[in-house]
Amino acid sequence: MTTLACIIRPSVPPARVVSLARAVEAAGIDEIWLWEDCFQTGGISAATAILAATEHVRVGLGVMPTPLRNVAPMAMEVATVEGMFPGRLIPGIGHGVQPWMAQVGARAASPLTLMREYATTLRALLAGERVTTSGRYVRLDDVALDWPPARAVPVPVAATGPKSLRLAGQVGDGVVLEGSVGLSGLPGALEHVAEGRAVAGREDEPFPVVQFVTGGTGPDVVERLRAELTTWGQDVSDDERLATHAIWGDAQQIADGVRRFAEAGADTVAVQPAADDPDLERLAGVLGEARELLGAG
Repeated sequence: MTTLACIIRPSVPPARVVSLARAVEAAGIDEIWLWEDCFQTGGISAATAILAATEHVRVGLGVMPTPLRNVAPMAMEVATVEGMFPGRLIPGIGHGVQPWMAQVGARAASPLTLMREYATTLRALLAGERVTTSGRYVRLDDVALDWPPARAVPVPVAATGPKSLRLAGQVGDGVVLEGSVGLSGLPGALEHVAEGRAVAGREDEPFPVVQFVTGGTGPDVVERLRAELTTWGQDVSDDERLATHAIWGDAQQIADGVRRFAEAGADTVAVQPAADDPDLERLAGVLGEARELLGAG
């Protein structure tokens, strides 16, 4: 069954995050995904608060920028949260938005090199290995976690361009695709991922595909979604084009939209509300109804 997730955007005030997460869990949704955008809600802190306030919902971080954190404290944070809430954290990593990385003095000259070194080292540390490495960006001397996770923690990698997608296939435990990929771009993106997996000899390993999709419900939803996607540079001038980048309507319509993305290769469809969505709790409820329809189908 395809996983239907709900995204809590970092523009949601911190004081609302926990109550909204509880509403998402109460609706029966299995996963919540968070962004970590500069300079809004912190990913690890928000995820930990959500996990402490809920009982079973999984929380994905989509994604934490690798330039912002040394890989050793990143591993420490992930291992600590995993130890407190086993099996409920999905710690995704990515290049980060390059202008933001430059703004904080952390932009890497070669994001691909950084990702290769970082993902490889993070996975090793989380696996309980003792690591010594001297790369271009990642340098550790005899580092091992005192409290490594008791289970393997998958680390998905976010990617957009062909080189990043191939790298995600090589060094990630899954891929996170942002909304710009869309329904029409999903099969091609997964071809690049498959090329990377083949190079690394990882074709037989589990490799979940998480696709972010803008979505909503309510009487004015089409206008809201079209306005937002237009500001992101998407051509959504008619409903057919809008449907390649968005899911909207009642529970049945949203379930049908999720199925389209699943048929194109997505294992998890994470619905991200528009920035001006007037009722996030209502959206969570409709997503919960759609999940039931997906399970029945």
